[in-house]
Amino acid sequence: MATRTITVNGEPWAVTPSGRVTQFVRDEFGVRFTRGTGPEAEHRIARYAPLGTRVPEFALAELTDAQLAELFHRSQPAWTSPELGYGR
Repeated sequence: MATRTITVNGEPWAVTPSGRVTQFVRDEFGVRFTRGTGPEAEHRIARYAPLGTRVPEFALAELTDAQLAELFHRSQPAWTSPELGYGR
């Protein structure tokens, strides 16, 4: 999977498709934001419905950094998301 990095509030976040498949697979997909590495990493998730290509990696490549930052601000922490196993 392709990884992009954006900076939000001075912190770098890696951005990747979450990889989880739902019944909406052709309409939307999960976008995972990760800061840090290992067990101390912080994760956030957002759902994204692309307007162009439906392939998650290509759809993320079409977004600007500003659009990804906007998506980040609409994301939820891992502990509220079944997609990330409600992890803290």
